[in-house]
Amino acid sequence: MRHIPEDAAPGRATADVALPVRRPRQLPRRGDPGGVGAALRKREAEEQRKADGDGHASGADMGITAGLADAYRAYTTAHDRIVHAASLASREELIELQTKLEDELSAIRPIVARLAKRLMRVLMARQTRQWQFDQDEGILDGSRLAPLIASRGHVRPFKEERESTFPSTVVTLLIDHSGSMRGRPMLIAALTVEIFARVLERCSVRCEVLGFTTRDWDGGEPAREWAANGYPADPGRLNALQHIVIKSADTPWRRARIALGLFLRDAMLKENIDGEAVQWAHGRLMTRPEARRILVVVSDGTPMDEATMAANGHEYLERHLLSVVQQIETRSRVQLAAIGIGHNVSAFYGNATTIAKMEQLGPALTSKLIALLGG
Repeated sequence: MRHIPEDAAPGRATADVALPVRRPRQLPRRGDPGGVGAALRKREAEEQRKADGDGHASGADMGITAGLADAYRAYTTAHDRIVHAASLASREELIELQTKLEDELSAIRPIVARLAKRLMRVLMARQTRQWQFDQDEGILDGSRLAPLIASRGHVRPFKEERESTFPSTVVTLLIDHSGSMRGRPMLIAALTVEIFARVLERCSVRCEVLGFTTRDWDGGEPAREWAANGYPADPGRLNALQHIVIKSADTPWRRARIALGLFLRDAMLKENIDGEAVQWAHGRLMTRPEARRILVVVSDGTPMDEATMAANGHEYLERHLLSVVQQIETRSRVQLAAIGIGHNVSAFYGNATTIAKMEQLGPALTSKLIALLGG
């Protein structure tokens, strides 16, 4: 993951402010599973030769124009997929991963459980209690005894106390499943998701849990197609998306919980293309019937896909994320918030919290949900 430099100017970036001019980085040596490293380096070399020959910077060196966010596209979407987490492994493997997860989380479970109780108290406080009179059964209402006798038993003398329903609300937790989240970060994320999904469900708040990553490192099939077609200019996104439904809003947690073990499956953690993931999660929320819709993004940095960035410029994915977030914040009824792990994400999200360690995710998510649900 790449983070926003600490010496950057304070304040939130906007779509019409040019970001620093940088040359594309050399692709990392990961064995080049996407098969595109040589092709991208060849293109960079050709652009450099042109720049040296005519005295002008190449398109990749001139930075990103203000209109790039609107021109964002994918080279191909044929290889993108949306999968249910449980379909990514056999039931035997899921049970094994879930058992391992339980062992790993036993030490820190009480900490997050205390935070969950705090959230529960806040949510329950919003539920008012009231009496309903003239009931056929319940608690005897002394004030109705005289009318009961006078009416010779035709008056209903009972009352019943009922709780008002919590305002219809749905919360989506969108979890970054990039490679930099592997290990302890994913353990803490898994525990936090489990606790808060249970609490929200108990308070009749629908909760959806989604993840996002890519299908390959450094490209894959889209990048190979781009190479086979002669490396056309400005190809757009060059990796295939993998969006993961860990728990849908209408699925009870007891049925979805087994999929949580996949947080320990390092093989599925690759790159992260945040803009399209936020669009996807927002689109799912917009189809929901609930009056209040809340989207909380948990990420440990800015968008990163080496193949896409090397071919389109370093700010290509960042510009798109910024454009998506601004549209949601200004035009949508969805309440959007973000928690940045180790990196400040306030350059993208207006309602953002930064935590220094993954252990702080539980408290940060608690505070964020209390602020959003209590408003």
